[in-house]
Amino acid sequence: MPAKAQSSGDKGATDASATKAQDGGAITVTFNNDVATLDPAIGYDWQNWSMIKSLFDGLMGYKAGTTELEPDLAESYTVSDDGKTYTFKLRDGVKFHNGRTMTADDVQYSLDRVVDPKTKSPGAGFFSSIAGYQDVADGKAEHLKGVKVVDPHTVEIDLDEPDAAFLHKMALNFAFVVPKEAVEKYGDDFGKNPVGTGAFKMKNWSLGQQLVFVKNDDYFRKGLPHLDQITFQFGQEPIVALLRLQRGEVDIAGDGIPPAKFLEVMNDPKQKKEVVSGDQLQTGYITMNTTEKPFDDVKVRKAVNMAINKRRIIQIINGRATPASQPLPPLMPAYDKSYEGYKYDPEAAKKMLADAGHPDGFETQLYVYNTDPQPRIAQAIQQDLSKIGIKVDIKSLAQANVISAGGSKDGVPMIWSGGMAWIADYPDPSNFYWPILGCSGAAEGGWNWAKYCNEDLDAEAAKADAIVAPGKQQQRYDMWKDVYHKVMDDAPWVPVFHEKRYTIKSDRMGGPDKFYADPINIPVNYDHVWVKNVQ
Repeated sequence: MPAKAQSSGDKGATDASATKAQDGGAITVTFNNDVATLDPAIGYDWQNWSMIKSLFDGLMGYKAGTTELEPDLAESYTVSDDGKTYTFKLRDGVKFHNGRTMTADDVQYSLDRVVDPKTKSPGAGFFSSIAGYQDVADGKAEHLKGVKVVDPHTVEIDLDEPDAAFLHKMALNFAFVVPKEAVEKYGDDFGKNPVGTGAFKMKNWSLGQQLVFVKNDDYFRKGLPHLDQITFQFGQEPIVALLRLQRGEVDIAGDGIPPAKFLEVMNDPKQKKEVVSGDQLQTGYITMNTTEKPFDDVKVRKAVNMAINKRRIIQIINGRATPASQPLPPLMPAYDKSYEGYKYDPEAAKKMLADAGHPDGFETQLYVYNTDPQPRIAQAIQQDLSKIGIKVDIKSLAQANVISAGGSKDGVPMIWSGGMAWIADYPDPSNFYWPILGCSGAAEGGWNWAKYCNEDLDAEAAKADAIVAPGKQQQRYDMWKDVYHKVMDDAPWVPVFHEKRYTIKSDRMGGPDKFYADPINIPVNYDHVWVKNVQ
């Protein structure tokens, strides 16, 4: 990343002129479930993630349709030579939806708020590198001592240690800027009455029925958004939503194409033309509890890796994925294209299992989320492992119960992560390590369900994250490649696949495919799409 980034200008203007974007018009987007909140400090699911991005902004953001960082509310930034001080210059004249001009005080307030334990933000821990974090998190201080208002247009943030992913964290929804007076006015209901600086404003919300966004005419990026209005309709079963889209009543089916209708849609040339697919920052994997027999033996874990037929599993989801050889997905920096991982070889797996002292296999349990297609995938895993003598008892439970079991103190033998699989919070290799493979994540309540802890690797990962110099990022990524190679040598997981996102839209929707398969804005980058032939 650059040590100093100049003004990003009007993001998206080039795309718009090149593809003849049209302004005006309204669209309808369907979802089965309502969203719980539009508060950026609290919302943390794929459905509200993009909605929040259209209502709010952060100091940093991403070029539309890419994972490339760029300044957002910041016009520019500098990083000190030791990588511990970031100075952000804010844009002039950015206004909140209530008409007030945003200042550096709002940035400070928003970061204090997200870390404040009273906010109960699931993202507070992302900001643990900011000086004074622990005192605020423990309720001993109200303000982060590391966040300083230099003047109304300048914010300085001091870190306790260099953090190469810090700019990505400033682009997270949790770091989005909110106005103190609106938060205090609405209190716990701020998430139902959001006020931000984003491209859209909330017009009204009929809980359980629909949510309406309208264009923010004061948006600081000239030319955006293109749409005048977005209506999100809730309580729409995916199959019904697809039928309504086919009839021209809906523009985007937010929950995607129902598995039962996927082949029908893709075999119809007219419908297939309106389907956009794109890679996600996602990996679906099987965990093995490395602290309990027999999975405390690396040979057993390697045998399981060689026993899984990933391509057959992908067929269960209609081919909507690519096989995984490693934890990182292909879109992620430090992904190693040349790394092949463990090849499918049941005979070699059976021999390795015998070498590990299990010539007749053993019995174990596999936990799985009880919603289709996850149980069917678990059955395929069960069949693969039976071929090498491992008898698997499938425990099919509600999602929350699987997560709870995996995060319990002792954990469970195996988990198929489907439906709960890791999607990156931000596109940096560190985000696929610390929560789900690092020693800290192996604690009770953590997401490291393999209970895998390699302190030497933690130290190597920490050294990689301390490299912040712009000219040394390839060196950092090479270090992360080495970390993930060593993870795979220890084989705490079977990485199975990287799922693709499929978005189906009406034929009146315009804009490049990358806006409908945006890796950061799932399912759609609402700020950049438009309606063709607006009347």
